[in-house]
Amino acid sequence: MKKLAIAALSVVFLAGSASAFAEGKTRAEVYRELIEAQQNGLDYITDASYPDVNPVFAQQVAKHKMALAAQAAAASRVASGRAPTGNAN
Repeated sequence: MKKLAIAALSVVFLAGSASAFAEGKTRAEVYRELIEAQQNGLDYITDASYPDVNPVFAQQVAKHKMALAAQAAAASRVASGRAPTGNAN
């Protein structure tokens, strides 16, 4: 009987503590933030360089941001109805 009471009490305690952590963000929100951080080059930040990008990775981040900007520009041209640059056969 005592074991059952302890098990029930621990379940109630764990359920209460789990709900305290669940009050923040959903998995989808955290996942979206992670993807945005990776796209913005924030995965190149190290403990030694926080909050800036590690100088070792600065050139890679710059190239990555230029590629994202070019991709966004191409997507906006397509969305606006203008033909993309290049050969259309």
